[in-house]
Amino acid sequence: MFAHILQRFQRDSMNMASQLTLLYTLIHTIYIITGAIVLLLPHQQVHAGQVEFVPPKRSWKRARTGYAPSAVQCPSVAPSIRTATTLSVNETAWLKARQPNTVWALRDFLRRANITGFDTDAYIGNSADENTLPSIGIAISGGGYRAMMNGAGAIAAFDNRTTNSTDQGKLGGILQASTYISGLSGGSWLVGSLYAQNFPSVQEVITGTSGDLGTLWQFSDSILKGPADLSVTQYYDNIFDDVNGKEAAGFNTTITDYWGRGLSFQYINASDGGPSETFSSVANDPNFLAANTPMPIIIADERAPDQLMIPSNATIFEFNPWEMGSYDPTIRAFAPLKYIGSNFSGGTLLDREACITGFDNTGFVIGTSSSLFNTFYLQINNTEASQRVKDSISHMLLKYGQANSDISQWPNPFYGFQNETNENAASKILSLVDGGEDLQNIPFHPLIQPLRRVDVIFAVDGSADTSSPGANWPNGTAVVATYRRSLLDSSDVGFPPVPDQNTFVNLGLNARPTFFGCNASNLTEPSPLIIYLPNRPYSYSSNVSTFDLSYNNSERNSIIQNGYNVATVGNGTLDPQWPACVGCAILLRSFNRTRVAIPGICTQCFDRYCWNGTVNSTTPVSYQPTILIKSSGGSSLPNPVSFVIAAVLLGWLILFL
Repeated sequence: MFAHILQRFQRDSMNMASQLTLLYTLIHTIYIITGAIVLLLPHQQVHAGQVEFVPPKRSWKRARTGYAPSAVQCPSVAPSIRTATTLSVNETAWLKARQPNTVWALRDFLRRANITGFDTDAYIGNSADENTLPSIGIAISGGGYRAMMNGAGAIAAFDNRTTNSTDQGKLGGILQASTYISGLSGGSWLVGSLYAQNFPSVQEVITGTSGDLGTLWQFSDSILKGPADLSVTQYYDNIFDDVNGKEAAGFNTTITDYWGRGLSFQYINASDGGPSETFSSVANDPNFLAANTPMPIIIADERAPDQLMIPSNATIFEFNPWEMGSYDPTIRAFAPLKYIGSNFSGGTLLDREACITGFDNTGFVIGTSSSLFNTFYLQINNTEASQRVKDSISHMLLKYGQANSDISQWPNPFYGFQNETNENAASKILSLVDGGEDLQNIPFHPLIQPLRRVDVIFAVDGSADTSSPGANWPNGTAVVATYRRSLLDSSDVGFPPVPDQNTFVNLGLNARPTFFGCNASNLTEPSPLIIYLPNRPYSYSSNVSTFDLSYNNSERNSIIQNGYNVATVGNGTLDPQWPACVGCAILLRSFNRTRVAIPGICTQCFDRYCWNGTVNSTTPVSYQPTILIKSSGGSSLPNPVSFVIAAVLLGWLILFL
């Protein structure tokens, strides 16, 4: 079939229109044979009756060089600590630009969701009316590579740039309609990686269609050995030089510095680990600056002085493109992230002090959020790393002790600030640890802050709560932990009631999507609706161990595909009304505010997916889920092999254009 088409292409004298028609025929033929639509041309997004060209993504070039923080001249208005009684000026201004940008994507998704008997176009309209327009958040859990890949599948399902995602009944566009996306531990790797590349699609990364994206997420190259293009010795020497340079500049270093640099080679830049890539520079990325992407937030827990176990009410810190800080009553303050290494005292810079930039290296931020994995470097003596690297890490273990191997040390911008409640007010060092150490392994915290007014949260849970023989599946522990924290006297955020973990398993709430908080009148505090999406084997047994470090691309793609199927309920094969039910859940808080009657199909959806308060706390039988999709019918992500075939053929054809 290919030979016939190619011969005709060479033989005929064709105008450009017929050439493009034939090219489309070839691509369509590849699709029929492989089952994958291949994206060979720049993406086009269709919405609100217009076509918007979206150029291929490229990583935004940073001005800094090197990993070590450095002194710069302070801006004319000196950086300072702000009390968090409101959102920041930057976030407030960005939201005004973001909200109207979400309208077209939301309208397009709701139209395809087919909420029968309800005109979603007329309801949403063309304006960004806050009373009507719902605010959407996405939270990607921790859980190492498993959670990262599971979350990538969900993001691919929500992204209207993913092949087939804007077909009737698909979920594409939810990402473009979202305001916030938060990540924790393994989930932070996904968030940090995408934003370091100026927010490409997951599909672009796994198919390597643009620039150096194909060199990322190569998990067959273990983080303990480094990328294929570097020898183990070169890899560790590069990391050592970066960390040693930071220490030589006068800053404390910990094993988190090594861990963050290792992550950077897998998620930021495979050639040098992106030593100058900072999380605050996201604020200047073209897509984010234009409010074309959701706002990324990464979280970590505070470890108070002399504390080893992280309590359930630990202060939760967030990193967003402008700031680092916490809305918790213990701190309730934020510092400018770009200048986080500067010498703040009592909320201001000391006189004649220079400003320090570069401390918020993106790898260090996601390394902080996932610092439990620092223990991997306890295996350093079993690698081919040079002796100086082994000696450096051994020295750190002796300095901090193995019990503190998970800490990440930051200059404390809140030194001398909020002295009555701030446990670290007397310390120049702020110790942060993995964001899941308080068991809140889904990063709800920044999304349930009343100031942000989020209406619905897609909670993508790739946690490993269950034990053998059905190990490494979620059982609702992360959701329960956040709910229980919300009940503490010190908490001033609302969260919908959820049952205990045994009930999650006994009622199958950890084996299918579940909505929590459907009846807003039963809530004691305003709270978003939670769309809980627990990892389960739709098309692949994705319950790999949190501490597995290596995956070939086939395993990687299978886990991402399973995450896609988790979010789409098998691409709609297990419930054709799932997209409509998602649309109803997105609109529910808006319906509550506008007092619009709930459409009949939404009532059916809520009966099916809302937790109704039933509890069964008896000890459950061993949880051993089985694969739900036996064939490839639920698959919708492109086949990378098909992509390569098509790309080669297209290159051949271009020679004759």
